[in-house]
Amino acid sequence: MLQEKVRDALRTVIDPEMGIDVVELGLVYGVEVAPDNAVAVRMTMTSPACPLGEFLRESAECAIRDAVPEAPAVDVALVFDPPWTSDRISETARRQLGWPEA
Repeated sequence: MLQEKVRDALRTVIDPEMGIDVVELGLVYGVEVAPDNAVAVRMTMTSPACPLGEFLRESAECAIRDAVPEAPAVDVALVFDPPWTSDRISETARRQLGWPEA
């Protein structure tokens, strides 16, 4: 399924400050694939003031374009509503960070 290929591509986008991919960090809020295979992703940052927002957005877009060349368009939008919280971090990422499980 194309949506899973997109998520797999996003797993290659690593937050340089945390050393963990954006999916495990819970930064990906949504992945939509249109009937024509156009891809739209909504993702966030841990903070609206994060200086890496544009870098991660562009990295996500490039990863998707590489993994899903059949997509006629790829749109990765940074959103901040709802605000990100650490509750969105996966159990795997929590273990990597040495955090207690939620």
